[in-house]
Amino acid sequence: VQLQASGGGLVQAGGSLRLSCAASGRTFSSYAMGWFRQAPGKEREFVAAIRLSGGSTHYADSVKGRFTISRDNAKNTVSLQMNSLKPEDTAVYYCAVAIRRTALSVIRSTDVYDYWGQGTQVTVSS
Repeated sequence: VQLQASGGGLVQAGGSLRLSCAASGRTFSSYAMGWFRQAPGKEREFVAAIRLSGGSTHYADSVKGRFTISRDNAKNTVSLQMNSLKPEDTAVYYCAVAIRRTALSVIRSTDVYDYWGQGTQVTVSS
């Protein structure tokens, strides 16, 4: 499975960006896709995830109400609409796919994701 993330950029606080992640390869058995982010000097953290069957979504508290994750199974893409961006949202954003079925209680863990994209930089200026 290969993942290609795009859509990052520089935006002022309060602005919006839309990230996309295109998956290719053996994606038919994928269970969920997620977005994570990593700021300089910090650990990679969970942002949002979506189950590819059923479409249930999960968000970090820090982005709930501002970010929306969605999927297009026909196109094997997952998007992250980011509104009301804040300087603290500045980070490299990574998309990832979980092939194996996993408990929802651990869907926020990097450990359950099998493949990762290359990352896209999001910078929010104050």
